[in-house]
Amino acid sequence: MTGMEATTTAAAAAAVRVLLADDHPVVREGLCAMLAADPGIEVVGQAGSGEEAVALAQRLVPDVVLLDLRMGGMDGVGATGHIRRQTPHTKVVIVTTYEDDSDILRAVEAGAAGYLLKGSSRAELTGAVHAAARGETVLTPSLAGKLFRARTAEVPPLSARECEVLGLVGQGLTNAEIGRKLFIGEATVKTHLLRAFKKLDVSDRTAAVITALERGLLS
Repeated sequence: MTGMEATTTAAAAAAVRVLLADDHPVVREGLCAMLAADPGIEVVGQAGSGEEAVALAQRLVPDVVLLDLRMGGMDGVGATGHIRRQTPHTKVVIVTTYEDDSDILRAVEAGAAGYLLKGSSRAELTGAVHAAARGETVLTPSLAGKLFRARTAEVPPLSARECEVLGLVGQGLTNAEIGRKLFIGEATVKTHLLRAFKKLDVSDRTAAVITALERGLLS
């Protein structure tokens, strides 16, 4: 194998494997064309419904699923929950036209890693795919302040350390990395996160960060 062939093979092996799910073929084709411009991304499948997305995700085990929020039959919220339960290492990013839809809140609680608007640029889309694959939270900036306005119940104040930990989660750091940065044990990081989850009434890292941002608890 030549050096060039070895480089090409290594690049292909390292490519982020993506499954697209949208009930509009034109939208899928457009997303696929945008992603094809990035050699570090490989579209491994396309689905036209939530049910098909769940089945393909289980069979293909992609790194990232770009999932429409509203589809006929099983919607994006239901599909997110199934995909996260069946293939927990697969990240789901909702791609939606709805900036203030309450369904987005349910999708966060189902385990979605982030949200993009369908009008996002190619750079935003490909950047979001790579970020989600790295385990980072992905949010279109205009969505951050709109996601959870319906949640008006008072939240117990987060401690300074809990805010610090959530801020680092929002930067994409793992528990181990946060522990090293703050000079605390990984178990202590988990304790701070669990306390923050309880105060914010959420069940995962992404929902905690987004809710804290919405409440003005993180800068």
